[in-house]
Amino acid sequence: MLKFRIKRSGAFVLVTTIALVSMFTPLVQVRAADHADSTSVAGDPAADIGDTFAFLDPTDNTKVILEMTVAGFIVPSEALNLGFFPSGVVYRFEIENTGDAIPDQFIDVEFTEQTSRSVAQTATVKFRKGRNKRTTATFTAPTTLPTLAAAANPFNVTTDGATGVKFYAGLTDDPFYFDIVGFGRFVTSVLGGAPNATQLQRGRDSFAGYNIHTIAVSVPSGLLRGSGNIVGVNGVTLRRQSFGSVASNSKAESRSESRIGEELAKDDNNLVQIDRAATPAVNTALIPFVRKNEFNSASTNDDAHGRFATDIVATLTALGTNSANIGILASVAVTNGDILRLNLSTPNLSLGFGERATTPGYTGFPNGRRPGDDTIDVLLYFITNQALTTGDNVNSNEVPLSAAFPFLAPPNQPLSNPAVDNTRN
Repeated sequence: MLKFRIKRSGAFVLVTTIALVSMFTPLVQVRAADHADSTSVAGDPAADIGDTFAFLDPTDNTKVILEMTVAGFIVPSEALNLGFFPSGVVYRFEIENTGDAIPDQFIDVEFTEQTSRSVAQTATVKFRKGRNKRTTATFTAPTTLPTLAAAANPFNVTTDGATGVKFYAGLTDDPFYFDIVGFGRFVTSVLGGAPNATQLQRGRDSFAGYNIHTIAVSVPSGLLRGSGNIVGVNGVTLRRQSFGSVASNSKAESRSESRIGEELAKDDNNLVQIDRAATPAVNTALIPFVRKNEFNSASTNDDAHGRFATDIVATLTALGTNSANIGILASVAVTNGDILRLNLSTPNLSLGFGERATTPGYTGFPNGRRPGDDTIDVLLYFITNQALTTGDNVNSNEVPLSAAFPFLAPPNQPLSNPAVDNTRN
């Protein structure tokens, strides 16, 4: 059973906001899927987060699986050209475990520069803690090489002996499933005053047949647990500023450029946040176009202080969502920050195949997020005041998910028959 709670301060902000937007409800344009959700990330695919997942390993509930997908919509024939992680980008899992909206731990992943298409890149994985981001553990691991062969290379999983953490990085099938077109047409009909749910009957997965870069870690829950059983997770990408963009001083001028670059690599202050993603579709579906870049560069603490509350409520009001269900959605993405909240004491035995909020015994999103959770159906259920139970009629990933870590399907490979195409646009 899903349970939602709204803090009193958050409830006051929402009630006040609802009163304001009831006087003026703007016409909004709504898309969904966190892929390319703003111009800033659409122009920087390597830092564009598709989805963030956080769930208990269904085969061992003492492990927490954290996954981030980036740079999506890679067709199989471009696996070699596009199947690498750029150096200079920090892929970060923010961990909140004290009950507020400020991260307490961090898992940072960076990659060496690609030097050959036949040699795996090396990822450096750092566990960091506190506001000064003190490094508490670090290890390195190779990526999984892409191939144009008929079968994908096996997942190359590294286990760190010191921490027990498992790591994977490489291409996978994009696990997100959703009909972008049907959803867009449905929203247009709602905003036009004539809601037409038949627009959601196409049943076509806009992400079928495409690959995406995936970073996945399996972490013993004790390494993430804080003062209670709830762990919050947010995915973030950051880019290092170039040497030329950093103001120099007399000491810096006396050093070589390479030496300064080494020092900058150790300095977290020279990182610029490019994207963030936790609750699916918040930016793409609920934030106005003119503020999407701002949202991606903001923090979860900004969310909790109401920076985007007015816009989110205005969008939901325009879609006909009532105050009760606005409160439910806000409890997930506004009141205490846009963070996935995972209850470590709630058992998980599934990857979420075909399950949704109305399924008896459902324990998935917004309790964390599993790759098989039908998150769009969950959101549509509450956006439509719990009236729409059939969602977008895309109810599972187009290929089966793996039963073992990283619990995702291998990347789609080039097909022999040119008349066959697995994409479903």
